[in-house]
Amino acid sequence: MILALEPDGIFVSNGPRDPATVTSTIATLRDLLGKRPTFGICLGHQMLGLALGAKTYKLKFGHRGGNQPIQDLRTTKVEIASHNHGFCIDAESVNPDIAEVTHINLNDHTVAGLKHKKQPLFCVQYHPEAAPG
Repeated sequence: MILALEPDGIFVSNGPRDPATVTSTIATLRDLLGKRPTFGICLGHQMLGLALGAKTYKLKFGHRGGNQPIQDLRTTKVEIASHNHGFCIDAESVNPDIAEVTHINLNDHTVAGLKHKKQPLFCVQYHPEAAPG
């Protein structure tokens, strides 16, 4: 159905929910892997992580607000980003043959970005908009 629309890419957006409960979307994302460039934010990041075989967990205290320090592990640059989530990808569950952690939250070292090693797929836990809200 999605590919019938002939999109140039697929954007998986944010939203409220335990990402592990959205099993049909995770299966769809797994099926779409490699067929179009894919980018996800927030819940989309978590669902893409699950589609790649990683696990998620509920944070004791969610990340909220526009003041979260995120480090790009490839460049070591730090961004201050907007967050609004209660779940994270478990870093230990990311298969290093499939994906790499590209960004971390400097407050608690949780996964804040992933990149597939062979397919055009990238996702971030934060909201990369120019002006939060």
